[in-house]
Amino acid sequence: MSEIGTFRRILTPTDGSDDAMAAGRLAISLARVHHARCYFLYVVDKLVLSELTRFSGKSEEEARRDLEETGRRALAYLERQAAMWNLQAETLIREGTPHIEIISVAKMMRIDLIVIGQVGLRGPRRLLIGSVAERVIEYAECPVLVAKRQ
Repeated sequence: MSEIGTFRRILTPTDGSDDAMAAGRLAISLARVHHARCYFLYVVDKLVLSELTRFSGKSEEEARRDLEETGRRALAYLERQAAMWNLQAETLIREGTPHIEIISVAKMMRIDLIVIGQVGLRGPRRLLIGSVAERVIEYAECPVLVAKRQ
């Protein structure tokens, strides 16, 4: 951070869920106050990709394209929201384990704040492996704001 209490680079990971999109809108509001740059990230979850390939009958490449398209739509929405306020925004798509990719992007982009939705689309399996938000909170080197849907 450039000074205490000022955020210049805000990262919002999204999976397209209502909670993630609410987090994106909150990040945009914060970016307006702090004159910050927004970074919006979608991670093609390797575990979801594997399950989708196994159960859908699609090839891995078809399943990846479907997931990337979901990500592009969510990112485009958030980018349009930021543009309405004349905010600079950058969108990224990565593939891997979501919390690892989020932390990696946060380090690479020198993020000052991560704004993340409380619950994503991972469903009941989240209970077994822990939520992405919980893992980001645990491993992030910058502050993490967990947004609840409003």
